[in-house]
Amino acid sequence: MADNDRAKRLKSSQDGDLSRLDSDLITQVASFVGTSRELLDLALTCKSFGWQQSGSALNWSLAEEVARQAVCSAQHDIEGVRITLPQYCRGRTTWLSVLHESEDPLKFDTLLGCGIEYENSSRNSVRMSQRGSSTAIASNYVMETGIHYAEYLVSYYSVIGVVRPMPNLDPARFSNETFSFFRWNYYDDFLAARTDGWGDGNVHVCLYYTNGGEVRWTNWDDVEDLGDWEGMESCETGDTIGMLLNLDEGTLTVYKNNRRLGVMQTGLSGSYCWHATCWYNNDFGGSSVTIRRANLPGHERPSLVVVGPRGLSQPRPDAHR
Repeated sequence: MADNDRAKRLKSSQDGDLSRLDSDLITQVASFVGTSRELLDLALTCKSFGWQQSGSALNWSLAEEVARQAVCSAQHDIEGVRITLPQYCRGRTTWLSVLHESEDPLKFDTLLGCGIEYENSSRNSVRMSQRGSSTAIASNYVMETGIHYAEYLVSYYSVIGVVRPMPNLDPARFSNETFSFFRWNYYDDFLAARTDGWGDGNVHVCLYYTNGGEVRWTNWDDVEDLGDWEGMESCETGDTIGMLLNLDEGTLTVYKNNRRLGVMQTGLSGSYCWHATCWYNNDFGGSSVTIRRANLPGHERPSLVVVGPRGLSQPRPDAHR
């Protein structure tokens, strides 16, 4: 009997008027659409999906409802990663846009320092526009457990690595000056933004200098180290540097052009975010950084991020020494 009723509802739509179909059935049909782009195309080509239905209890279109359900079901979750997305929509934000963001959640959500700006609306590309250094953090993509891989397309004026999530850190505090994770007068600000997710570990930020290959880390208190590590190599502009963060073993391993160099840092525990620092000076102009998904060498599954700054080979910035 139920099949007969469904067949009648489908038959009644043969004239092209899908408004006679009940909303549950339309939502079920729309749920087979694979991506937010496909769902948007459906909304634009069929008013029964794209328009708010008269007499419906929904305050938005069926396409928006499908997008909301997809976001709330966390279908794009990544194991070991806490992804922060809007919990409700207001103003010009739509559930379709939130769904689109959830499909590619790795982007630079926080900019620290002056002269750094987005190159596009997707927030996956930033550049330096004035002299100094500034940092971009994937702050809404927090790695809490497990193994995570990132690749960086680098220049000499790139500083890359991991840093603690600091959701309560106010970017306006640093908006009129150059920025560094190793400026001692910022340490109290960083520690005040501490969350329970940091755990008991003392490696709060860990950096790789592409022009020399050294590692630098600190606990933002009384421990700081800059030095060599076994397998360390410098980079040329255009080299690809991969980083494998293993939170099960507490290690950060570095790859160069898909070749494993070695373990750069041990003792990592708690939660971290990927970050990159851009530089600008009168000799080479400004560098830029772009994020995209990548594969761990030897694996087919896309892992995390590729970062690609522009710029000519230069000596290590003294401000980070």
